Amino acid sequence: MSASQWGSPTAPKKALLIHGLTACSSSWEGVAQLLALTGFFVVAPNLLGHAWRRGTDYRVSTLAEDLLPYFVKDISYDVVIGHSLGGAVALSLLPFLPKTKEVTVILLDPPLEIEGTTELYKSWFLNEVANVKTAEELADDLGWSRRDCVLHILGVSMCDRTTVEGVFLHNRPWSFGSLFKNIPPHVKITVLASDPKAGAVCLPEHVPSDVKRLNVRVLPGIGHCIHYERPDAIIDAIQLPRAKL
Repeated sequence: MSASQWGSPTAPKKALLIHGLTACSSSWEGVAQLLALTGFFVVAPNLLGHAWRRGTDYRVSTLAEDLLPYFVKDISYDVVIGHSLGGAVALSLLPFLPKTKEVTVILLDPPLEIEGTTELYKSWFLNEVANVKTAEELADDLGWSRRDCVLHILGVSMCDRTTVEGVFLHNRPWSFGSLFKNIPPHVKITVLASDPKAGAVCLPEHVPSDVKRLNVRVLPGIGHCIHYERPDAIIDAIQLPRAKL
């Protein structure tokens, strides 16, 4: 297994963080530190095709199945967070979440229904891995901290066009909204969506409005990488005391 960890393995609470396309486990550094400060043991796996991991099948269901070793020996999580592609993977893991306690699932701008725009997104990601920006360029363009810029570049540098092409090729049609239909009674899901004016991938109309234990919140002025721009919103969604930011 390939993953990053924060906090003590004996901590009373556990969190599983799932990164997005072209990212890596280290991209969760900011959020993971906040969770560790509030008493969590945090685990962030590297998805197939990322952080030099090789794969041949990039279906979301396969990416999820690859994470099942993180659930062996009755390992359970109090919180599961997925960003972008990782949000779709998190939804695919719902049947494997613990059935004996409440679980909070947070999806950060997940690409639920993008079938009409997949070629646009694929081109964007292919350009990202072919022309990796510097930390200074990312900071100037997006206003992220130097730490987050460096960790974002690390993820992009350890991913290649084969993974990008495979993800879009193997997930046709791109539609994952149906995974909300059977939310287990012990699971509560919050979708944090980016501002459509700032490049949101998840639009409110993509999220079912008649499903129990499912809430949606749009973050005005916030772009796709919510974990870089508004880690406090994630902590609020978990309903934990805020650590010092």
